[in-house]
Parts: sequence; structure tokens; C-alpha cells
Amino acid sequence: MAEESEMSAVVTFEGGSADNPKSLSDAMVARPKSPRGRDILVRIHAISVNPVDTKIRASANATSPSSSPLILGWDAVGEVVETGPDASFFSVGDRVWYAGDVTRQGSYAAYELVDERIVGHAPATLDDAHAAAMPLTGITAWEALFDKLRVDRTPASNDGGDDRQSLLVVGAAGGVGSMVIQLAHALTSLRIIALASREESRRWALDMGADDVVDYRDDDVAAKIQDIAPNGIDWAFSAYSKGNIGLFNAVMRPFGEIVAIDDEKNLDWYSLKDKALSWHWEFMFARPKHHADDMIRQHDILEKIAELVDSGAVRSTMTMNLSPVDAGTLRKAHGMVEGGHMVGKVTLSRDDRVR
Repeated sequence: MAEESEMSAVVTFEGGSADNPKSLSDAMVARPKSPRGRDILVRIHAISVNPVDTKIRASANATSPSSSPLILGWDAVGEVVETGPDASFFSVGDRVWYAGDVTRQGSYAAYELVDERIVGHAPATLDDAHAAAMPLTGITAWEALFDKLRVDRTPASNDGGDDRQSLLVVGAAGGVGSMVIQLAHALTSLRIIALASREESRRWALDMGADDVVDYRDDDVAAKIQDIAPNGIDWAFSAYSKGNIGLFNAVMRPFGEIVAIDDEKNLDWYSLKDKALSWHWEFMFARPKHHADDMIRQHDILEKIAELVDSGAVRSTMTMNLSPVDAGTLRKAHGMVEGGHMVGKVTLSRDDRVR
């Protein structure tokens, strides 16, 4: 294909707040060259913003600004425009979705190179903006539930009884928590107990498929969870672990398991020893970052989630779409994510339409 030499992008020259012009800046940069190996070249139609974007932006080159701009963004929907010589999953013209690889340039650009083993076919029933909300959070939720916690996928046995095994979801209204609830509701027989506070968050968690919602601000939050699950919580997902170790210790059954996605460094895990509780970390970028032998599993996960979406079992978590993809719009989106009160996900389209 005839190559253009440049493309539009939003780049990060140095870290800091989203208002720093050098932390999110419109630029023309070199367009990726033709893909090699199993890479594919994607023309990007829509993206979303995740907490990882804001964290990397804030800390980028904290000690010395770089002259080589960083392109953030790890969620995209687009069209394959070229395939590498060893790529076989996709053809030119295919509509795809992916989160990408945190060690490579991201999706705040017109084009992106990405390994086909972490890419899936986008759901046919979603437009670009709605689909862009889901890859990173979907992969994270799937790996957390089925790779780390090894939850049984037995939805047929779900009779709604109170003797079901239980899943506690901390951070239920966020992007990943929303997908954890949906996947657990669609694919397991678990009783899903969500922690949320604001009425908007409570309604959202119930809409996603939670069986019960408990206000985490209540003084008796542990007692309320114990009333719902008197035998103890079997599994827990945590997007916010700071200050919750005592809660886990109080409500988990002995030998229960917890999976966390946050970056809290000072946690008192020792208190979990008495019940022999297991703690797992989920980091969806670990497979591509470390070139895992089973990196292709993320392709498989995205294909399965697309099937669930197209069957109506899972829906998009997009709650706001912005346009265009430029520095000003991304500053607004970063501010929304950093505000800590987002329900669902914010996406950005590369034109003025939700596509």
C-alpha cells in the first residue's frame, strides 16, 4: 500500500497534570511503517481512556523530559489496513478491537501497530464508540475471574438460590468492575455482591447484573455483607484495596481468594494469614509485556466477549462519548477519569459522530 509519511496524534513529552501542554499535545508524527512478523496495522476509529492512561501521563519522564514523544492509549476499535508476513488471523478491511501493549506506542493516533495475538474481531452489534469501551476492561475482568480465581463457568446451575457461592466486587461501577459483574452474571452461578455508594452507582451495578448492592460507606458494611453471605465470601475482586484488608478478613470464608488490580503498595496482608486467604494480582499487560507463550489467549478472550456482546449477554459500558480525538478532548476525558466518580467508561471518536 502507498504509505503516508505522517499521521495525527496526541503525544506526551513530559509528565504532570493533564493541563500541562506538554503532557497532552496535538502533533504530526511519523506514521508506523509496514507491519513485520505477526503485527497488523490498524486505522483507528475510536478509543477510550483508562486509569492507566492518566497514571502513565502523570509520571512520564518525571525526572527528565524526553524529546521523543510518547503516545498513550490502550483501547481501540479500527480497521486493518495492512498485515505482517506472519499474521493470519485478520485480513485487510476487518474491523477489530484491542487494548494493546503498554510497552509500545498507543492508540491516541490515527494508526497503530499491534500484535494480532492480542486483537479480536469487534462485535458486529456495537458501533465503534461503544465497542472501544470494552477491550482492556474485558480482558482484565476475564483474566481476573477465570485465570486467577479460576471461577467455574456454570451458568446453567444458577437457580437464584441463597446457597450459591459468592463474589464480592469492590469498585463495582468502574470500567473493570462493571465487566466483572457482567461476565460473572452471564457465565457463572455466583451470587454477586457489589460495593457502591451513590445512587447512580448502585443502579448501575444492579443493571450490570449484581444480585445485591451494599453501601461501602456504612459503618456496618461487614455485617451487611455477612447477612447476605453468612457462610463467607468465596471470591473477591478489588479495584480499591486500600483500607479494605480488614473488610476482606472479616467477610471472606477461610481459604477464600481475592484478586486485585490496583497499585496500592502498603497493604497489611499478614492479617489475611489466619484464614489462609489467597491474594492474586491481575495485570492484563503482563502477557504482551513479557511475551508470554500464551499471549494468544487475549485474542481468544476478545473473540469470546464479542460473541457475548452479539448474543446480548453482555453490553457496552460506555456512558459518555466525546469527539474529536485531540489534546483538548483528551484533557477533558483524563479529568473525568481522575475525578474518581466515573460510572462506566468514556470513549472518543475520531469524528463528530458516534459510530
